[in-house]
Amino acid sequence: MLAELNALEANNTWILTTLPEGKQPIGCKWVYKVKLKANGSLERYKARLVAKGYTQQEGLDYLETFSPIAKFTSIRLLFAIAVVKDDILITSNDPKAVTQLKESLDNQFKLKDLGNLKYFLGLEVARSSKGISLCQRKYALEILSDSGLLGSRPVTTPIEQNIKLSALDGVPLDDASVYKRLVGRLLYLMVTRPDIGYSVQKLSQFLAKPTNCHLNAAYRVLKYIKATPGKGLFFPSSSSLHLKAFFYSDWASYLDTRRLVTGYCVFLGDSLISWKSKKQHTVSRSSAEAEYRAMAAVVWELMWLLPLLTNLQVPHPQEALLFYDSQATLHIETNLVYHERTKLIELDCHLVREKIQDGLVRTLQCNLSKSTSRLDDQILGHLSVSKFS
Repeated sequence: MLAELNALEANNTWILTTLPEGKQPIGCKWVYKVKLKANGSLERYKARLVAKGYTQQEGLDYLETFSPIAKFTSIRLLFAIAVVKDDILITSNDPKAVTQLKESLDNQFKLKDLGNLKYFLGLEVARSSKGISLCQRKYALEILSDSGLLGSRPVTTPIEQNIKLSALDGVPLDDASVYKRLVGRLLYLMVTRPDIGYSVQKLSQFLAKPTNCHLNAAYRVLKYIKATPGKGLFFPSSSSLHLKAFFYSDWASYLDTRRLVTGYCVFLGDSLISWKSKKQHTVSRSSAEAEYRAMAAVVWELMWLLPLLTNLQVPHPQEALLFYDSQATLHIETNLVYHERTKLIELDCHLVREKIQDGLVRTLQCNLSKSTSRLDDQILGHLSVSKFS
């Protein structure tokens, strides 16, 4: 506790001020945590002093909230760049420059040099001449242990093929927090496990009133993880730094609402850095509309990644490559005449065409079943045993 207070003082975390009239001070409390190493052994005990922000009232104590937390997509992007440029976190091949930077930072902040990166935000990092691998083996085993499934028989897919979960399935759980906590932990495991993305997205739709059927489906995901708890991402050192993306839509897949699911995955060269499987907010009237909504979603992601690469001073070919296999998408993309099939997605049409005309995105038609890897199929929801084996 004393070390935490000294660090807060040294970093000028706060300043003394006069309490405004009519305002009540916000209290604080101590939060304790045991920090473990990747192998599960004790690293150190931590104490953190936090403000009781939950006592504040919106409109009275604050108007908006914001927390400057890095997205995991940004973190994966940095790893993909670092392995190609042969450096980690501090981007220099000159040992003297690295030492000077560390000394400069140490003059401004209290730092601890941990050496080569092995454990970062719960991610286990391994490096070789071929590249960098990320996994969450320790975290996966913790989930299995807490759920009592360490001795369970593994399965080959995270969700049963052709299953259609509904809010009306099964009997409501007496304690919904068990399901909510499990799904939350699976969401964090997705940081390095895109192969469970589609399944966890399905499970996330039933957090309000989960049933025994939904919990059993979540347990199946754990049984799938049991087979390969150390599975994760690999960023090859021989990769290029060119963005390319694939997308897919599952039209009217939800029995309760008939809304579609869109999925995409984005690679920086051969390194997978971003993916998503999400239920859309509106119903699509045709498969073509569903495909185009998915296309617009991945274009938005590319428009965020391109400036990020520029800010990191990473040279990139002007065009990001976008692959698709839908003839209807091709017709809507190239045909400037709007009609009954496209008026509901007019904004999406304008967005995609504008970025193509600006030379930021280039579309390429392909057969996704042949051109994408099994991993892409897992992210985009093509559930078959062969693609998960």
